[in-house]
Amino acid sequence: MAKLKKKKPARAKSASSKAKVLPPRNKVKIEDCWDLGSLFKDDAQWERAFETWEKQIDGYSKFRGRLGKNADVLAECLRFDADLDRAGERLAVYAFLKTSEDQGNSDYQRMKGRFQHVAMRAAEAGSFIRPQIMAVPVDRMDEFLKEPELSDWRIALERILRYRAHTLGDREEHLLAMQGKMSEASNQIFRQLNDADLKWGLIKNEKGQAVELGHSSFSAFLHSPSRKVRQEAFHQYYSQYEAHRNTIAATLDGSVQRDCYYAKARNFPSALESALFQDRVPTAVYDSLIESVHSNLPALYRYYELRRKKMKLKDIHHYDTYVPILSDLEKRHTWDQAVEAVIDSLSPLGKEYVHALEKGLTSDRWCDRYPNAGKQSGAFSSGSFEGAPYIMMNYQPDVLDHVFTLAHEAGHSMHSYYSAHNQPYQYWSYAIFVAEVASTFNEQLLARHLMDKARDDRERAYLINRQIDGIRATIIRQTMFAEFEKIIHALVESGEPLTVQALRAEYRKLLDLYFGPDFTIDPELELECLRIPHFYRAFYVYKYATGLSAAIALSQRVLNGGPTELNDYLGFLKGGCSKYPLELLRGAGVDMEKPDAVNTALRYFDRLVKDLESLL
Repeated sequence: MAKLKKKKPARAKSASSKAKVLPPRNKVKIEDCWDLGSLFKDDAQWERAFETWEKQIDGYSKFRGRLGKNADVLAECLRFDADLDRAGERLAVYAFLKTSEDQGNSDYQRMKGRFQHVAMRAAEAGSFIRPQIMAVPVDRMDEFLKEPELSDWRIALERILRYRAHTLGDREEHLLAMQGKMSEASNQIFRQLNDADLKWGLIKNEKGQAVELGHSSFSAFLHSPSRKVRQEAFHQYYSQYEAHRNTIAATLDGSVQRDCYYAKARNFPSALESALFQDRVPTAVYDSLIESVHSNLPALYRYYELRRKKMKLKDIHHYDTYVPILSDLEKRHTWDQAVEAVIDSLSPLGKEYVHALEKGLTSDRWCDRYPNAGKQSGAFSSGSFEGAPYIMMNYQPDVLDHVFTLAHEAGHSMHSYYSAHNQPYQYWSYAIFVAEVASTFNEQLLARHLMDKARDDRERAYLINRQIDGIRATIIRQTMFAEFEKIIHALVESGEPLTVQALRAEYRKLLDLYFGPDFTIDPELELECLRIPHFYRAFYVYKYATGLSAAIALSQRVLNGGPTELNDYLGFLKGGCSKYPLELLRGAGVDMEKPDAVNTALRYFDRLVKDLESLL
């Protein structure tokens, strides 16, 4: 791992010090960019494939009205649909990745828009499939499912048939399919505003350097040992959300209205039940998560008070919660050091796993590493059946969190790698519920690896602090987000509009609850609810919390077990969506329908806080 040592006092910088600004995309070193050749070697090849794919859409017409004829026709239609979808997935991923490189590049915005337009046509052309499958009489479909022609599609068909009560007629399904692009308008407007149009100007860091403030550098500023820098970055960052609060509130309201509309149109009692239905997750799992976190909040309050005391603060604010308590310890990891740390930490997963990942992060160039002007904020993994499982980072060498982010996204990518290599196309794409297990599992192994290598109590305390903050961010903070999503969807379902005032008021209640009575809440923090991209993909974030809870249990099982436990976990990674998420997790060794895993994770959090108290 990178050395953790005392920082030397920073030398004063002259006023003429050159400002650090993000480079344009065309100035980024090729070795720091991903190689999208596993998808298409260039834009021209994409264009040819796009033209071929578009022409194939008319092939749906020969199946319309014939799916109830016999098992052969149904199987042929399912194969055609899967093949078209597989080709479309490849096109979509390439266009998305190129767009994410520079949100302001109009050529790739056009590529993505053209794909989305034709994809809507494909969805419309194939929209008859599900309702016609539903229309096949139950007895007749039971006979179909016994036929060998449908043996590879039995699970997929059974999942479709679960939706009988939530599937409309041909005409209605066609109309809903036509709304696809329109329904994404709120998300698209928010993304363009948030990633391309908002500008924050420059801020001087603790070294006196003027640095452009943006999504990725905001994280670095919040990790600054200088409270003045953190405070200035916080207020300057949120000033843009204050200035655009009405616009962003309107986009969030539009997204929630969309969720509630589709849930009602498809005969679900609520948007939450609609969102959980696909994974066959009971609402009790969601509610139990919130209840467990509420019950364990005193440990979090104790941690905030410990942080305030050790940082010698009169009062503690949100911008004081990201910098390590031991902020005089250096925590720099170059890209190569980060890759080495991640690979070493994952050695318990076996040679095949670590060899494939190491190649991906180095010679095979799966990862787009550093920020550039216009690049999409944050980080993600984007796997596909035929292409490499790509990773987008906005890596900052001075932010230890970004090493953990790399381990996290690598967990997603290796999940994609194993699923694509072990499942047919129709079962390769795993559910998000289990994806967050694979990613946070890797974070647990990295944390254990770094703590085992700690040279003294001070370094160990530093790493325990990071582990506490990781659990706080992934379980407790994401549960707060999940509770907010549940509240605002319930408000819309009851007829209440999501005004700026309503959003701020509801979010403030949660801030007061989750941060405790002795925490100072800046009014700007109420606007945090306006900047979370995940809210445009409703009821997603709770899976981070359940995922880490499961990952803590499974990582201990693998580290303390033998070949059986490792094979159970690798079998889980290979499972794709061949089973429902809760079934896959039971096979790996954890039952998420019980509160045990969440409560175990929160007890672990409490023990870490006690360990930190004793070390400090």
